Amino acid sequence: MMMCWLAGCSALKLGYSNGESVAYWWLNSYIDFEQDQRPMVKQHIADFFAWHRQNQLPEYAQLVMSEQKRLPRNLTQADVLADYEAFRKRFMLSVEQALPYFADLALTLQPHQIANIEKKFASNNEAYRKDNLRGDLEDRQLNRYKKVMKQAEYWFGNFSRDQERQIRAASDARPLNNEVWMAIRVRRQQDLLAVLRKIQREKPSRNETISLLRRYVDTNFEHYGNPDQVPFLDASRDGAARMVAQIVNIATPAQKEHAYKKMQQWIEDCRSLSAPKH
Repeated sequence: MMMCWLAGCSALKLGYSNGESVAYWWLNSYIDFEQDQRPMVKQHIADFFAWHRQNQLPEYAQLVMSEQKRLPRNLTQADVLADYEAFRKRFMLSVEQALPYFADLALTLQPHQIANIEKKFASNNEAYRKDNLRGDLEDRQLNRYKKVMKQAEYWFGNFSRDQERQIRAASDARPLNNEVWMAIRVRRQQDLLAVLRKIQREKPSRNETISLLRRYVDTNFEHYGNPDQVPFLDASRDGAARMVAQIVNIATPAQKEHAYKKMQQWIEDCRSLSAPKH
């Protein structure tokens, strides 16, 4: 998730310089905060970013440095999966850090604000359907491949026709079932709405609210929620890892140098942003 987000930014500093405002705007687009909620939300966002700068960015820099050192040699699927797991663990630490803040917010939500979230989910789902659930298999594979190439070109620059052919083959080899992803998406949304309505209705303690939210995260993100979908999700993860390894392995020395410089900028930005302010 972090790497995908970075691919949309010219540099990490650009994202971080506007991060607090963007986070507030994003949350408000779902909830539509009341006047008395706004100071609390802004303070929580500021506190979270301060923690993330000091505790997560140095670790991300170390992880990217290890990836940078491996660029000259061929990667294996196991290498990519290990990197994925390292980033996932750090992302989940961020989620854990944010749970008390979300608990404070959840305890203040009104029924009409939860209804706003539900409407926003419905709107997002319609956009997802238009982008991912139309067309035949070829259309869906092409759409997915274009997203892969956008990120690959960000890191490595332009690819030759032969390289593009190989990346397309690796992309198409991954399992494809957008209906499953849609079902997971909807289930996560409905589970979250149910938790928020329970909190709004019963007004549990702050600690109980944190536990409810932690259980939601554990069920829907750590353990996928539906055991029947685990084989497909595992196969999707493994297929993506094979594809990423192949993209790195077919890259030319010039393309790897391009990726090295992108990573170095990311590392330097992490260090700069995490440095104590004087």
